[in-house]
Amino acid sequence: MTPRFKIRFIALAAALSCAFAGAAAAADVKPRLIRFGYGLNEDSVQGRAARHLAQELEKISGGKLKMKTFGSANLGSDEQMQGALVGGAQEMMVGSTAPLAGMVKEFGVFDLPFLFNSEKEADAVLDGQLGQDLLDKLEAKGLVGLVYWENGFRNMTNSKHPIVRAEDLQGIKLRVMQNQIALGVFNTLGANAVPMPFSELFTALETRTVDGQENPVTTIQSSKFYEVQPYLTITRHVYTPWVVMASKKWWDKLSPDEQRLVRQAAVASRDFERKDSRADSLKAMGTLEKAGMKINTVSPQEVARMREKVQPVVDKYTQELGPDLIQRLNAEISKARN
Repeated sequence: MTPRFKIRFIALAAALSCAFAGAAAAADVKPRLIRFGYGLNEDSVQGRAARHLAQELEKISGGKLKMKTFGSANLGSDEQMQGALVGGAQEMMVGSTAPLAGMVKEFGVFDLPFLFNSEKEADAVLDGQLGQDLLDKLEAKGLVGLVYWENGFRNMTNSKHPIVRAEDLQGIKLRVMQNQIALGVFNTLGANAVPMPFSELFTALETRTVDGQENPVTTIQSSKFYEVQPYLTITRHVYTPWVVMASKKWWDKLSPDEQRLVRQAAVASRDFERKDSRADSLKAMGTLEKAGMKINTVSPQEVARMREKVQPVVDKYTQELGPDLIQRLNAEISKARN
């Protein structure tokens, strides 16, 4: 680059910067403080993505939209935060789809077992029209669904013994998410399924109130379940997303420019979180192994047996959730797969 061209390049960059700054100043954006709650600790994928969201939003709003993040369920469980958003007492959160199914039953589709074979298939469905249609249903309930973050493929841990076959679940008190599909699936597989908020889980495992639980390996690692759970079984039985949401009462008070910036930052956080989650999953496996967990992977043949065992549960909830919805979901998965 010649000196003269370099000077012109710097001048152009400065002019563009001023133009963007001017556009941001001209936009209808007021100084606001946004409280964002999540369930995991600050060192988790949720914590890192929440910080990324806050930084992105502050940057693109010229410092006007500031976000304070609250991890470790400090603002309450997912259910409590959902209630706070509906009532307008809290602005934003990220949470599991399972509690949302109590408000919009169609979110229960993500609790159906053995749907997705890969993260790519899940991304295609979540970012496609079906995923957006589900988010749109939240508005009637007082929530604004923005984007899906990755929770990931769920696996089982317990304090009794390795799970090699479905029969090994017999009698194990297994904490599951608070929804009927999870209860049906694990009771059918022989476990004693116990619904419980995530915020209570570590203590329940430590005191042996429950024998085990099921979550993605990133959550197992960041929540330090390896301290109280010696056995990890890789089943990838369910892929679950998280949903980034806003209070509709609060959202409706935002200007169109402010809404656009929040959505833009949410999409940036989604892309960051998924990439981080997938890298962290690989790292988490190594950390769990070093921590002394005994890790085994259920064979494809046994996964097929488990899928067959829980088919009556899938059939039951296909009728409850809507055969048309399940048909549409399977069509989108098949399209992504092929």
